[in-house]
Amino acid sequence: MNTKDIARFSTKSHYATYNATAPIEVSSAGNTRHRLNLRGNRILNHAIRIAAVTQIRHNTHGRVYYQKKVAEAKTPKEGIRALKRRISDAVYKSLIADTASTTAN
Repeated sequence: MNTKDIARFSTKSHYATYNATAPIEVSSAGNTRHRLNLRGNRILNHAIRIAAVTQIRHNTHGRVYYQKKVAEAKTPKEGIRALKRRISDAVYKSLIADTASTTAN
């Protein structure tokens, strides 16, 4: 999936909003919850989800992170959502590093 110019995203949070891995806060009667963001690039979000599910199925750092979230009394869906955000941040970091190395050459 092509995100075009990564420089148009000033932070990893902006990139997470673009790929719909940043949750939306929903508050009501003093309860603060987060729900799935249905906006953004759904194709890119699906690719990140596939990466997250694959990491959970195999013995990886992503699986350890997911199990930690579930142990913190998060639901499995919340655990996957947190892992997807972590993957999104890693993708952003990698794209920024790749752009910096190509402009330096």
